[in-house]
Amino acid sequence: MSEPSPQRLDPHPAIPVYEQQEQLGDLWSAVPEPARRRYRPTRAFWRNRAVRAGALVTVLALCALVILALVREQTGPQGFLVGLGLAVLPVPLLAAAFRWLDRVEPGPWTNLLFAFAWGAFAAALVAILANSFATEWIATATADPAGAESLGATVIAPVVEESAKATAILLIFLFRRRSFTGLVDGVVIAGFSATGFAFTENILYLGNAFGEDQSQGHSGLNSVTAATFFVRVVMSPFAHPLFTAATGIGFGLAAVAARRQKVRRVVFPLLGLVLAMGMHALWNGSAALFGPFGFYAVYGAIMVPVFGLLTWLAIWSRQRELRTLAAELPAYAAAGWLAPAAPLALSSMRARTMARGFASRSHGRAAARVVGEYEAFATALAFLRHRAGRDPVGPDFVEREQELLHHLWERKEIAGPALTYAARATGRVRVPPPYIDYDGYNPYRQY
Repeated sequence: MSEPSPQRLDPHPAIPVYEQQEQLGDLWSAVPEPARRRYRPTRAFWRNRAVRAGALVTVLALCALVILALVREQTGPQGFLVGLGLAVLPVPLLAAAFRWLDRVEPGPWTNLLFAFAWGAFAAALVAILANSFATEWIATATADPAGAESLGATVIAPVVEESAKATAILLIFLFRRRSFTGLVDGVVIAGFSATGFAFTENILYLGNAFGEDQSQGHSGLNSVTAATFFVRVVMSPFAHPLFTAATGIGFGLAAVAARRQKVRRVVFPLLGLVLAMGMHALWNGSAALFGPFGFYAVYGAIMVPVFGLLTWLAIWSRQRELRTLAAELPAYAAAGWLAPAAPLALSSMRARTMARGFASRSHGRAAARVVGEYEAFATALAFLRHRAGRDPVGPDFVEREQELLHHLWERKEIAGPALTYAARATGRVRVPPPYIDYDGYNPYRQY
């Protein structure tokens, strides 16, 4: 017997697209076809996506060559290698932490690699050149080199560095808007950009510390390298990601704001950037403002609580995304596009993992990848429907919705049973009690 086709979705007052269904045509066929090709006018050469990507890769590669040459010149060959070896240690941990946070709707790796590369090469190059130029100009104008260094660290560096790191978030927000859906995406992209920036900065600081130890004959735990490593890599590897995360939160709030709220979409990112600059300035100027123990005071009284608050906010946002899945997907399950238990399983990270494991044991690793793709498409569909409840929608919404439904339908045969199993195994679907008949009386039957 062939599988019954899904039913039409009932009109939903929160989704304006169903009110426009008569004008848009019958888009709910038994098996959705891929999005139809639309007429696309001839674009200018510079607007081609391949051309833009090639130009961006070229710019980042040139920035990488220049920044590596500058860092190597300042640290020396040995200092560069030592700094590189020590600076790379926290990178996998930070990247894994931000990627874990993004598990509900994983963003494309291309976005994250771009953000890391931008922070490590472009933002670091801008910061080195701009900070050096500004400090030298202030020292020449005031004839006070010490004051210029202090002013550069507490005022110039936070403004330049946070603006440079925030550019990566802005570019993804503008040109990869489909994959930038909320607060978690802003925090994750900001974290990768700041991690890349801190990586290059740590090479410079650790390499210079090693050169100083070599010239003065220091070694072991009493060396400048060990002290620098402890402060920058052990105690505060989250410092730069924490500052830039404030900017990411601002862009995340702008992403969830309705299109008609144009003021919020501009103000939130600016407020986040100002907050990031303020925290960065406070961190850099802690010793000058609060004495020799100012660093530890700011670290314990401000940075650690802020880090805890940011961690709570990010996890809360992730749970909110899971609740969005549970609220939006049952309409598609009721219409037959999803298995009845799929929305409950998709709204649990444990059930998702269990579904992939079940598919892998039953059909191999390829099936597990299919279930993972199904989970990603279903999550994108839920967020698309959620956004449609806030903003007016048009044919572009319907086209994207049909595209996602097509991908889900192709993978339903494997993903449906796996998600149903996971929902039952995790207790998210109540299994009916067994039939018990005591001389014609069943205690579970309603008489």
